[in-house]
Amino acid sequence: MLSKTMQDALNEQINKELYSAYLYLSMSAYFESLSMPGSAKWMRAQHDEEHTHANKIFDYVNDRGGRVVLKAIDAPQVEFKSPLAAWEMVLEHERKVTASIHKLYELALAEKDYATQAMLKWFIDEQVEEEKNAMLMVERFKQAGDNPATLLILDAHFTKRDDE
Repeated sequence: MLSKTMQDALNEQINKELYSAYLYLSMSAYFESLSMPGSAKWMRAQHDEEHTHANKIFDYVNDRGGRVVLKAIDAPQVEFKSPLAAWEMVLEHERKVTASIHKLYELALAEKDYATQAMLKWFIDEQVEEEKNAMLMVERFKQAGDNPATLLILDAHFTKRDDE
């Protein structure tokens, strides 16, 4: 059984994961508006992944006899200064998610909640990959600069996302 403190913290993380999904869906729409289907597809796949993360925690809370309580999801940003700025926001956001997961893990340690620690280990590993991918995207977009031809070539590359 989950403690009330852990249950509340996990419910908060579910909200954060759903916000992440919503943010990436908004970014997908932004890239679609720029006729950048590769980046739009990448963000849509990221949306799906974040939604899966929320469901994973949702199921875990239920499996442990807890009560999932959903909260309102904040509206995501819809306009970005540039494609690079959007990708930089992805990196910043993933770093915030990493910090949130680490905070949950620290709580699980303090409460000697070994099952939650084990579940969160998967998320810790996942965040290493998320940050690595975001850093790579930011670096690629920095290299592309404002050159439209280079941006189109780069965007076309994203239609072939590795995890599909």
